[in-house]
Amino acid sequence: MNDTLSRVAQVLEARKGATPESSYVASLYHKGLNKILEKVGEESVETIIAAKDAAISGDYSDVIYETADLWFHSMIMLAQLGLHPQAVLDELERRIGTSGHVEKASRPSA
Repeated sequence: MNDTLSRVAQVLEARKGATPESSYVASLYHKGLNKILEKVGEESVETIIAAKDAAISGDYSDVIYETADLWFHSMIMLAQLGLHPQAVLDELERRIGTSGHVEKASRPSA
């Protein structure tokens, strides 16, 4: 699984140097972080709707498709910020074996 994320991350990094006309990802980078965040929000909503529909219909194809879009756009966001998906995987690994309630309580107050 991690290999797939790494391969996608490599492609996203390569697109940083591409012209906006040459690829969708390059066009998002060119438009900046706010446009990328807009896409993450849009994909989040589409994923939620697909999950609600799947719970009723039993057809999970759209929720898989929309989740892939959400992850993809989240990875573009991370790349725009100079982060690699491995940082997220490391954080998830750190949380394994820790109660969600304990983990949440350990976060600094905002």
